[in-house]
Amino acid sequence: MKPRYPFFLLIFICSLISCKKFIQQQEEKAALAIITNGFWYIQHYQQNDSDITASFSGYLFKFDANGMVTGAKDTVSVKGTWSTNIAARAIITNFPTAVPPVMYLNETWKITDSYTDSVVATSKDTLNNTSNILHLKKQ
Repeated sequence: MKPRYPFFLLIFICSLISCKKFIQQQEEKAALAIITNGFWYIQHYQQNDSDITASFSGYLFKFDANGMVTGAKDTVSVKGTWSTNIAARAIITNFPTAVPPVMYLNETWKITDSYTDSVVATSKDTLNNTSNILHLKKQ
């Protein structure tokens, strides 16, 4: 009779991989629910040594589950796209027709701290030689 240990080991490894994938899918669903539920505003934006938070005053951002994001202030509305990379703890935003200040959000943001009602992220724009710090807060 042949030992069945390799077979059981293979089944165990496959179940761990499936479990890990399931957990990752649940994390993505939870993050999506947090991001897409409600409106976000910029609590703080620092570009290099300059605090430019005031230029975002009045803007609210709505992230939709379909990857669209809208920034609105008074009668101005700017549409863009967003995506996440949960494993890398990053979010990518792109507002192709935006002008300042919203165009400053066109970055890959590394999430350094997050809660259900706030996110802190950083980015480095090598093209424009800027370092950015972004604090988003849910309204």
